[in-house]
Amino acid sequence: MDALILSCGTGGGHDAAGSAVAEELINRGHHAVMLNPYTLQSEQLAEKINHIYISTARKAPLMFGAVYRAGQLYRQMPFRSPVYFLNRLMTSIMEEYLTQNHFDIIITPHLFPAEIITAMKHKGLCPPKTIFIATDYTCIPFTEETECDAYVIPAAELAESFTGRGLPAKKLYPLGIPVHKCFSQGESRSEARARLGLDPDRKYILAAGGSMGGGEIKKAIYALTDLTAGRTDTELIVVCGSNSQLYDELRARDLPNVTVIGFTSDMAGYMKAADLFVTKPGGLSSTEAAVCGVPLIHVAEIPGCETFNAQYFSSRGMGRLCTTSGNGLQAVFELLDDPQARDKMLKNQKAFIPANAAAQICSLAEDMAMLHEKGNISIPEIIRPATS
Repeated sequence: MDALILSCGTGGGHDAAGSAVAEELINRGHHAVMLNPYTLQSEQLAEKINHIYISTARKAPLMFGAVYRAGQLYRQMPFRSPVYFLNRLMTSIMEEYLTQNHFDIIITPHLFPAEIITAMKHKGLCPPKTIFIATDYTCIPFTEETECDAYVIPAAELAESFTGRGLPAKKLYPLGIPVHKCFSQGESRSEARARLGLDPDRKYILAAGGSMGGGEIKKAIYALTDLTAGRTDTELIVVCGSNSQLYDELRARDLPNVTVIGFTSDMAGYMKAADLFVTKPGGLSSTEAAVCGVPLIHVAEIPGCETFNAQYFSSRGMGRLCTTSGNGLQAVFELLDDPQARDKMLKNQKAFIPANAAAQICSLAEDMAMLHEKGNISIPEIIRPATS
């Protein structure tokens, strides 16, 4: 099977979900191509879109939230969104690419490519069967105006969030959010610590989110460094990712009990080694943490889908949402010093978050591609988990 995975670099979560599916497809012997569709027009366009999104989220999160709320209002209008009309401009170049390159299935963990595929259908074109993967614990604005053949959602109990916006229940597959296998592989905490050269007897707090986060996540990380510096039994590990400014500032402070890391390709290892993970409530990072089995504290959510992610996790006992003001971050250390509460959180994560979403999505893709090849475009109920 030849699969095309369309994603955009507007935050790392969409690409991470796409590459997790690609990893599983390749392990099964399939051919998978991962593509940012805007690179077909130009690399500069793709970079500009990514830069605008990330800069807005990092530097002006309130504006980002206002745009999200505007989208919530706009979706009530009886006509299609500006997102659709902008992505419609990509139909001709995508048609050319698909004519020159054969694919049996398209998988997209991002709204924008789903809009491109939808616009192609409106032009009378016939792109391959398309699977949309929701990477947040809500139906984000304008998902309902897309016309994909299947929609993978994080959980069956979220089906109403999607059907309530007009998506057909028969197209919903509550398979979870896909993560790389390294997050579910059975490395113990002691094994991860030994491999990373960490003290087996210390308490470790892992903090991340600086790549996308603006002032609030930076404020939270700074407060955590100050609070951790006074604890002799605890160490804070801060992963700054691509945020070089945060990395340089924290390194310059040279605080005790604080380790600062830039980019790491072993986030799963650090999660498994940690007693607690403090991060923004991104859909992917939260799912990775739950699959890894690490107690979770959410801070500094960007208004919008991250608000829904935090609510989903906190309402099911899979994480806690803390403020960055006053004594809000003391909750981090309260949870750190309460092993029973942490164990309960881990049990809830295991109960609600599937670790094998990538495998199930690949099985769905295989069945859809096989049925389409045989001329049967309907998807049998046997591969659709119940949405109620």
